[in-house]
Amino acid sequence: MTNQLIKKINLNHSFIFFLLINLFSVVMFKFNYLDISSTICLFLILTIGVSHGALDNIKGKKLLKIFNFEGIYIFYIIYIFIALSVIFIWLLFPAATLLIFLSVAAFHFGKEDTQFLIHKKSYIIQLLYLLKGLLIILAPLFFHFDDTVKIFKSLLIVNENFYLFLEFLEEKKIIEIGIILSSLSNIFLFIDKFELKKFTIFFDYFSIIILNYYFAPLTAFTIYFCFLHSIRHSISLTIDLDENNLQNGLKLFIIKALPLTILTIFISIIVLFLLNDVNYVDNAILKLIFIGLASLTFPHILLEYFLEKNEKQTN
Repeated sequence: MTNQLIKKINLNHSFIFFLLINLFSVVMFKFNYLDISSTICLFLILTIGVSHGALDNIKGKKLLKIFNFEGIYIFYIIYIFIALSVIFIWLLFPAATLLIFLSVAAFHFGKEDTQFLIHKKSYIIQLLYLLKGLLIILAPLFFHFDDTVKIFKSLLIVNENFYLFLEFLEEKKIIEIGIILSSLSNIFLFIDKFELKKFTIFFDYFSIIILNYYFAPLTAFTIYFCFLHSIRHSISLTIDLDENNLQNGLKLFIIKALPLTILTIFISIIVLFLLNDVNYVDNAILKLIFIGLASLTFPHILLEYFLEKNEKQTN
Protein backbone atom coordinates (compact mmCIF):
# COMPACT_ATOMS: atom_id res chain seq x y z
CA MET A 1 0.00 0.00 0.00
CA THR A 2 2.76 2.44 0.98
CA ASN A 3 4.78 1.88 -2.21
CA GLN A 4 1.71 2.27 -4.40
CA LEU A 5 0.76 5.51 -2.67
CA ILE A 6 4.29 6.88 -3.04
CA LYS A 7 4.26 5.93 -6.70
CA LYS A 8 0.88 7.55 -7.33
CA ILE A 9 1.78 10.84 -5.65
CA ASN A 10 5.22 10.99 -7.28
CA LEU A 11 3.69 10.43 -10.71
CA ASN A 12 1.36 13.38 -10.16
CA HIS A 13 4.24 15.43 -8.77
CA SER A 14 6.38 14.83 -11.88
CA PHE A 15 3.57 15.85 -14.23
CA ILE A 16 2.71 18.99 -12.24
CA PHE A 17 6.40 19.93 -11.95
CA PHE A 18 6.82 19.53 -15.72
CA LEU A 19 3.83 21.78 -16.46
CA LEU A 20 4.87 24.44 -13.96
CA ILE A 21 8.47 24.47 -15.21
CA ASN A 22 7.27 25.06 -18.76
CA LEU A 23 5.00 27.90 -17.66
CA PHE A 24 7.62 29.38 -15.32
CA SER A 25 10.33 29.23 -17.98
CA VAL A 26 8.22 30.98 -20.61
CA VAL A 27 7.20 33.74 -18.20
CA MET A 28 10.72 34.30 -16.89
CA PHE A 29 12.14 34.25 -20.43
CA LYS A 30 9.62 36.85 -21.55
CA PHE A 31 10.71 39.19 -18.76
CA ASN A 32 14.38 38.27 -19.29
CA TYR A 33 14.78 37.22 -15.67
CA LEU A 34 16.63 33.92 -15.90
CA ASP A 35 19.02 34.16 -12.97
CA ILE A 36 17.58 34.08 -9.46
CA SER A 37 19.87 35.72 -6.92
CA SER A 38 22.28 33.45 -5.04
CA THR A 39 20.72 34.61 -1.75
CA ILE A 40 17.29 33.29 -2.76
CA CYS A 41 18.87 30.05 -3.98
CA LEU A 42 20.62 29.63 -0.63
CA PHE A 43 17.39 30.27 1.26
CA LEU A 44 15.49 27.67 -0.79
CA ILE A 45 18.24 25.08 -0.39
CA LEU A 46 18.55 25.65 3.37
CA THR A 47 14.80 25.28 3.87
CA ILE A 48 13.12 23.07 1.29
CA GLY A 49 16.30 21.37 0.09
CA VAL A 50 18.01 20.51 3.36
CA SER A 51 14.79 19.48 5.10
CA HIS A 52 14.51 16.28 3.04
CA GLY A 53 17.55 14.97 4.91
CA ALA A 54 16.52 16.36 8.29
CA LEU A 55 15.09 13.02 9.42
CA ASP A 56 18.47 11.32 9.13
CA ASN A 57 18.63 11.22 12.94
CA ILE A 58 15.51 9.03 12.98
CA LYS A 59 17.01 6.77 10.33
CA GLY A 60 20.22 6.75 12.37
CA LYS A 61 18.29 5.41 15.36
CA LYS A 62 16.94 2.58 13.20
CA LEU A 63 20.44 1.71 12.00
CA LEU A 64 21.86 1.78 15.53
CA LYS A 65 19.04 -0.51 16.65
CA ILE A 66 19.90 -3.00 13.92
CA PHE A 67 23.52 -3.06 15.16
CA ASN A 68 22.35 -3.24 18.80
CA PHE A 69 23.88 0.11 19.73
CA GLU A 70 22.28 2.43 22.25
CA GLY A 71 22.77 6.16 22.44
CA ILE A 72 21.96 8.43 19.55
CA TYR A 73 25.15 10.37 20.27
CA ILE A 74 27.07 7.65 18.39
CA PHE A 75 25.14 8.49 15.23
CA TYR A 76 25.72 12.25 15.61
CA ILE A 77 29.47 11.78 16.23
CA ILE A 78 29.90 9.61 13.12
CA TYR A 79 27.65 11.81 10.95
CA ILE A 80 29.41 15.03 11.96
CA PHE A 81 32.84 13.40 11.63
CA ILE A 82 32.10 12.33 8.04
CA ALA A 83 30.72 15.78 7.18
CA LEU A 84 33.76 17.58 8.61
CA SER A 85 36.11 15.09 6.94
CA VAL A 86 34.57 15.89 3.55
CA ILE A 87 35.17 19.61 4.11
CA PHE A 88 38.75 18.96 5.23
CA ILE A 89 39.48 16.72 2.23
CA TRP A 90 37.88 19.31 -0.08
CA LEU A 91 40.25 21.97 1.25
CA LEU A 92 43.23 19.68 0.57
CA PHE A 93 42.11 18.16 -2.75
CA PRO A 94 39.29 20.34 -4.13
CA ALA A 95 39.33 19.13 -7.75
CA ALA A 96 39.40 15.42 -6.90
CA THR A 97 36.76 15.85 -4.19
CA LEU A 98 34.50 17.77 -6.56
CA LEU A 99 34.73 15.03 -9.21
CA ILE A 100 33.92 12.35 -6.62
CA PHE A 101 31.07 14.44 -5.25
CA LEU A 102 29.58 15.00 -8.71
CA SER A 103 29.77 11.26 -9.47
CA VAL A 104 28.18 10.28 -6.15
CA ALA A 105 25.54 13.01 -6.52
CA ALA A 106 24.70 11.84 -10.05
CA PHE A 107 24.06 8.30 -8.82
CA HIS A 108 22.09 9.58 -5.82
CA PHE A 109 19.88 11.83 -7.93
CA GLY A 110 19.32 9.15 -10.56
CA LYS A 111 18.39 6.53 -7.98
CA GLU A 112 16.29 8.63 -5.60
CA ASP A 113 14.29 10.20 -8.42
CA THR A 114 13.54 6.91 -10.17
CA GLN A 115 13.61 3.89 -7.86
CA PHE A 116 9.92 4.17 -6.93
CA LEU A 117 9.19 3.14 -10.55
CA ILE A 118 11.71 0.32 -10.85
CA HIS A 119 10.98 -3.20 -9.62
CA LYS A 120 14.24 -4.91 -10.57
CA LYS A 121 17.51 -4.37 -8.72
CA SER A 122 20.76 -5.24 -10.45
CA TYR A 123 24.17 -3.79 -11.25
CA ILE A 124 22.85 -2.76 -14.67
CA ILE A 125 20.01 -0.82 -13.04
CA GLN A 126 22.53 0.86 -10.72
CA LEU A 127 24.57 1.88 -13.77
CA LEU A 128 21.43 3.26 -15.42
CA TYR A 129 20.72 5.31 -12.29
CA LEU A 130 24.22 6.80 -12.55
CA LEU A 131 23.83 7.62 -16.24
CA LYS A 132 20.38 9.10 -15.66
CA GLY A 133 21.67 11.32 -12.85
CA LEU A 134 24.59 12.51 -14.99
CA LEU A 135 22.13 14.76 -16.78
CA ILE A 136 22.04 16.99 -13.67
CA ILE A 137 25.81 17.41 -13.94
CA LEU A 138 26.26 17.59 -17.71
CA ALA A 139 23.32 19.79 -18.73
CA PRO A 140 24.76 22.96 -17.12
CA LEU A 141 28.10 22.29 -18.80
CA PHE A 142 26.40 21.80 -22.16
CA PHE A 143 24.11 24.84 -22.08
CA HIS A 144 26.19 27.22 -19.95
CA PHE A 145 29.78 25.99 -20.02
CA ASP A 146 31.47 29.27 -19.04
CA ASP A 147 29.03 30.01 -16.20
CA THR A 148 29.46 26.50 -14.81
CA VAL A 149 33.25 26.82 -14.94
CA LYS A 150 32.95 30.09 -12.99
CA ILE A 151 31.08 28.22 -10.26
CA PHE A 152 33.84 25.60 -10.11
CA LYS A 153 36.45 28.36 -9.82
CA SER A 154 34.61 29.80 -6.83
CA LEU A 155 34.87 26.42 -5.05
CA LEU A 156 38.62 26.75 -4.34
CA ILE A 157 39.59 24.79 -7.46
CA VAL A 158 42.77 26.31 -8.92
CA ASN A 159 44.11 23.18 -10.61
CA GLU A 160 44.74 24.18 -14.23
CA ASN A 161 44.63 20.55 -15.37
CA PHE A 162 41.05 20.34 -14.12
CA TYR A 163 39.94 23.14 -16.43
CA LEU A 164 41.98 21.76 -19.32
CA PHE A 165 40.11 18.49 -18.75
CA LEU A 166 36.76 20.30 -18.91
CA GLU A 167 37.81 22.08 -22.11
CA PHE A 168 38.82 18.72 -23.56
CA LEU A 169 35.38 17.33 -22.74
CA GLU A 170 33.73 20.28 -24.46
CA GLU A 171 35.97 20.34 -27.55
CA LYS A 172 35.72 16.60 -28.17
CA LYS A 173 31.93 16.64 -27.72
CA ILE A 174 32.22 14.20 -24.80
CA ILE A 175 29.66 16.20 -22.83
CA GLU A 176 27.15 15.64 -25.64
CA ILE A 177 27.99 11.92 -25.65
CA GLY A 178 27.35 11.81 -21.91
CA ILE A 179 23.97 13.47 -22.38
CA ILE A 180 23.10 10.97 -25.14
CA LEU A 181 24.02 8.08 -22.80
CA SER A 182 21.92 9.66 -20.07
CA SER A 183 19.02 9.96 -22.52
CA LEU A 184 19.39 6.30 -23.48
CA SER A 185 19.39 5.29 -19.82
CA ASN A 186 15.96 6.94 -19.45
CA ILE A 187 14.70 4.88 -22.38
CA PHE A 188 16.08 1.62 -20.95
CA LEU A 189 14.57 2.35 -17.53
CA PHE A 190 11.27 3.12 -19.25
CA ILE A 191 11.07 -0.11 -21.26
CA ASP A 192 12.28 -2.36 -18.41
CA LYS A 193 9.08 -4.12 -17.29
CA PHE A 194 7.10 -1.63 -19.34
CA GLU A 195 4.35 0.38 -17.70
CA LEU A 196 2.80 3.43 -19.32
CA LYS A 197 2.97 5.21 -15.96
CA LYS A 198 6.75 5.10 -16.18
CA PHE A 199 6.50 7.81 -18.84
CA THR A 200 7.01 10.12 -15.87
CA ILE A 201 10.73 9.41 -16.36
CA PHE A 202 10.56 11.60 -19.47
CA PHE A 203 8.66 14.34 -17.65
CA ASP A 204 11.61 14.58 -15.26
CA TYR A 205 14.11 14.35 -18.11
CA PHE A 206 12.59 17.21 -20.12
CA SER A 207 12.07 19.29 -16.97
CA ILE A 208 15.82 19.15 -16.31
CA ILE A 209 16.63 19.98 -19.94
CA ILE A 210 14.23 22.93 -19.95
CA LEU A 211 15.57 24.26 -16.65
CA ASN A 212 19.17 24.18 -17.81
CA TYR A 213 18.35 25.56 -21.27
CA TYR A 214 16.65 28.66 -19.91
CA PHE A 215 18.22 29.32 -16.54
CA ALA A 216 21.69 29.97 -15.15
CA PRO A 217 23.32 26.87 -13.59
CA LEU A 218 22.75 27.79 -9.93
CA THR A 219 19.11 28.71 -10.57
CA ALA A 220 18.45 25.53 -12.56
CA PHE A 221 20.07 23.35 -9.90
CA THR A 222 18.20 25.06 -7.06
CA ILE A 223 14.80 24.59 -8.71
CA TYR A 224 15.56 20.94 -9.50
CA PHE A 225 17.07 20.15 -6.09
CA CYS A 226 14.37 21.83 -4.03
CA PHE A 227 11.18 21.28 -6.01
CA LEU A 228 11.81 17.93 -7.70
CA HIS A 229 14.42 15.91 -5.82
CA SER A 230 13.83 17.14 -2.26
CA ILE A 231 10.05 17.29 -2.42
CA ARG A 232 9.95 13.79 -3.90
CA HIS A 233 12.05 12.47 -1.02
CA SER A 234 9.95 14.40 1.50
CA ILE A 235 6.79 12.85 0.04
CA SER A 236 8.17 9.39 0.79
CA LEU A 237 9.06 10.41 4.35
CA THR A 238 5.61 11.93 4.87
CA ILE A 239 3.90 8.72 3.76
CA ASP A 240 6.22 6.61 5.93
CA LEU A 241 5.21 8.66 8.96
CA ASP A 242 1.45 8.23 8.35
CA GLU A 243 0.23 6.63 5.15
CA ASN A 244 -3.41 6.67 6.30
CA ASN A 245 -3.50 10.41 6.96
CA LEU A 246 -1.20 12.41 4.69
CA GLN A 247 -2.10 15.68 6.38
CA ASN A 248 -0.97 14.27 9.72
CA GLY A 249 2.08 12.72 8.05
CA LEU A 250 3.07 16.11 6.64
CA LYS A 251 2.55 17.70 10.05
CA LEU A 252 4.77 15.07 11.67
CA PHE A 253 7.40 15.50 8.97
CA ILE A 254 7.56 19.27 9.50
CA ILE A 255 7.76 18.88 13.29
CA LYS A 256 10.48 16.23 13.11
CA ALA A 257 12.47 17.95 10.35
CA LEU A 258 12.36 21.40 11.93
CA PRO A 259 15.09 21.00 14.61
CA LEU A 260 17.88 19.83 12.29
CA THR A 261 16.76 22.22 9.55
CA ILE A 262 16.96 25.18 11.95
CA LEU A 263 20.34 23.95 13.24
CA THR A 264 21.66 23.71 9.67
CA ILE A 265 20.42 27.23 8.90
CA PHE A 266 22.04 28.57 12.08
CA ILE A 267 25.40 26.94 11.31
CA SER A 268 25.19 28.12 7.69
CA ILE A 269 24.64 31.73 8.77
CA ILE A 270 27.74 31.54 10.98
CA VAL A 271 29.81 30.00 8.18
CA LEU A 272 28.54 32.59 5.70
CA PHE A 273 29.50 35.35 8.11
CA LEU A 274 33.01 33.91 8.40
CA LEU A 275 33.35 33.52 4.61
CA ASN A 276 31.65 36.72 3.68
CA ASP A 277 33.45 39.51 1.95
CA VAL A 278 31.31 42.46 0.83
CA ASN A 279 32.77 42.28 -2.67
CA TYR A 280 32.51 38.49 -2.97
CA VAL A 281 29.28 37.55 -1.21
CA ASP A 282 28.14 35.44 -4.18
CA ASN A 283 31.35 33.39 -3.99
CA ALA A 284 30.82 32.85 -0.28
CA ILE A 285 27.28 31.63 -0.95
CA LEU A 286 28.46 29.29 -3.71
CA LYS A 287 31.07 27.77 -1.37
CA LEU A 288 28.46 27.34 1.34
CA ILE A 289 25.94 25.73 -1.03
CA PHE A 290 28.14 23.25 -2.85
CA ILE A 291 30.82 22.40 -0.29
CA GLY A 292 28.11 22.36 2.37
CA LEU A 293 25.91 20.07 0.29
CA ALA A 294 28.87 17.77 -0.35
CA SER A 295 29.57 17.52 3.39
CA LEU A 296 25.93 16.57 4.05
CA THR A 297 25.45 14.39 0.98
CA PHE A 298 28.15 11.83 1.78
CA PRO A 299 26.90 10.89 5.28
CA HIS A 300 23.29 11.06 4.03
CA ILE A 301 23.98 8.61 1.20
CA LEU A 302 26.05 6.31 3.43
CA LEU A 303 23.21 6.23 5.95
CA GLU A 304 20.67 5.38 3.25
CA TYR A 305 22.95 2.65 1.89
CA PHE A 306 23.67 0.91 5.19
CA LEU A 307 20.07 1.20 6.36
CA GLU A 308 18.70 -0.25 3.12
CA LYS A 309 21.29 -3.05 3.07
CA ASN A 310 20.79 -4.09 6.69
CA GLU A 311 16.99 -3.81 6.62
CA LYS A 312 16.99 -6.33 3.76
CA GLN A 313 19.15 -8.71 5.78
CA THR A 314 16.91 -8.49 8.83
CA ASN A 315 13.66 -8.99 6.85
